[in-house]
Amino acid sequence: MTKPTPEYLLTEIAAEVADQLIPADVEEASKGQRGKQSQNLPFSLFVKTVEQAPIAISITDKKANILYINDAFTSVTGYKASEILGMNESKLSDKSTPRQVYYDLWHTISRKKVWHGQLVNRKKQGQRYLADLTIAPMLNEKGDISHFIGMHRDVTQTHNAEQLVTNQKQLIESVINASPVAMVVLDEKKKVVLDNQMYKMLISELDKNEPALFFLDALEPDMGDLWNDSDRKRGFANYEVRVEGVGRRGTRWFSCSGNWFTESDSCADNFFVKQSRDYLLLSINDISLQRRQQEHMQIQALRTVLAEEEHIRSIRETLLGAMHQICQPLNQINAAIQIMAQRNEVSNKPLQDLLGQVQLMGAETLKTLQNCVPEIPETAVVPVNVNQLLHEVMLLYSNKFLANGIIVDWLPNPVLPSILGSANKLRMSFKQLIDNCVNAMNRAGSHERMIKIITAVDNDWVNVSIADTGPGIPQNQRNKVFEPFFTTHGMGEVQAGMGLVMVKEIVTQHNGMIGIDPNYQKGCCVNLSFPVCPKNITSVNGYE
Repeated sequence: MTKPTPEYLLTEIAAEVADQLIPADVEEASKGQRGKQSQNLPFSLFVKTVEQAPIAISITDKKANILYINDAFTSVTGYKASEILGMNESKLSDKSTPRQVYYDLWHTISRKKVWHGQLVNRKKQGQRYLADLTIAPMLNEKGDISHFIGMHRDVTQTHNAEQLVTNQKQLIESVINASPVAMVVLDEKKKVVLDNQMYKMLISELDKNEPALFFLDALEPDMGDLWNDSDRKRGFANYEVRVEGVGRRGTRWFSCSGNWFTESDSCADNFFVKQSRDYLLLSINDISLQRRQQEHMQIQALRTVLAEEEHIRSIRETLLGAMHQICQPLNQINAAIQIMAQRNEVSNKPLQDLLGQVQLMGAETLKTLQNCVPEIPETAVVPVNVNQLLHEVMLLYSNKFLANGIIVDWLPNPVLPSILGSANKLRMSFKQLIDNCVNAMNRAGSHERMIKIITAVDNDWVNVSIADTGPGIPQNQRNKVFEPFFTTHGMGEVQAGMGLVMVKEIVTQHNGMIGIDPNYQKGCCVNLSFPVCPKNITSVNGYE
């Protein structure tokens, strides 16, 4: 039989159990009252407290020989009192626990201090389990250690769950970091909560503190406010963002995709009333290499298309010019016929008839020429990026710039919202304006040969300015240059005088504005403005 447990020892055990079961702040507040309260409680209550405590309790002598266990100890370990009393606590030990842990344990409790930690123990049936253990020394009236009390829980399942969460977190972080795509998670306040190595590289490459915010701002003109648009929270994929002039790499293209997910709030305040938070997983894929390869092939195709369009435009302007030249003498003949008719002189009758025949033949000729004028084919009207179109035109002109010794000062806005229009027509208009710049500088023999191209955003308008260092346009001719067949130089060319007319027509079709900057003094500067594409528009069949 085991020796009965002294009353003072059960009192101290109950106090230690209370330390384990009562929250720290409550326990601290009641510490001063504990001794006084214990004198008013019956001894049997302390015994029942230890026996019924929902934590495994064992009492040992100074050599760790077990003197007492409660029912919870049996539930955790499988050992009954008759099987374990008198045995050493090492009966529960497993070799997988490092010796250093036991050394620290004994070193702590031998100095009359409480030890808390985790051990790998074995149950009676041999299964290993993780024990969350607290051992406290029990002191007698003299203050010497007389016994030890051990209290432990089986935390194997809790540890497994925590480890599973940790492993999943590490797995997710490893997968994200191994991704060749920049990935970042943002909360509802647009604060970055998780990112990967590729995203960190973008911070230095784009010279942005938070590239994610930069790309979200770039997407907003086309997609609206992602956080306040419930429809957009279904996610989006492959939205391209073009970034101009990024360091040595020049223009870069990124494909952005976003997926929303919801996480339950872990705050204690929301334990009973569930609250959730929305997060955005933003993927940013650098597709610059693919786009440059596509651009190279596209430029080759554009050369062919623009050559055909240039040929058609040349024929149109030639025919229209011829019609214009024919109309002038026909108008004079018509005036002469009307004068003769008013005079009604018989002697002029043969001449009047002859002029009438000439007029009819001229009218038939004009009609024939009109029927021969080729129509410009209509193209799809879709959201287009002006920076992209200007960039393509400059690539097409790269050889011409080199041959004429022209420097291009390209100052694009880093990110432009799209405009709604025909890509081919807009390219044609930009090409015509650059043609005018080159021709003007060549005619004037300008020593400084520079073309400056600037794009900018002003509220809901995309602005473009194309300037040269040529002779400029006299102030009294700036309005006339947009009139048909007006030119600032000689009429040596049949096509002269129709280029800016065509440009203005295209700009007007795009609901835009065009004009010559009166304050530009170094040559000629043409300013164009186009309305920003309405949100959620992908294409339309024609112009308004």
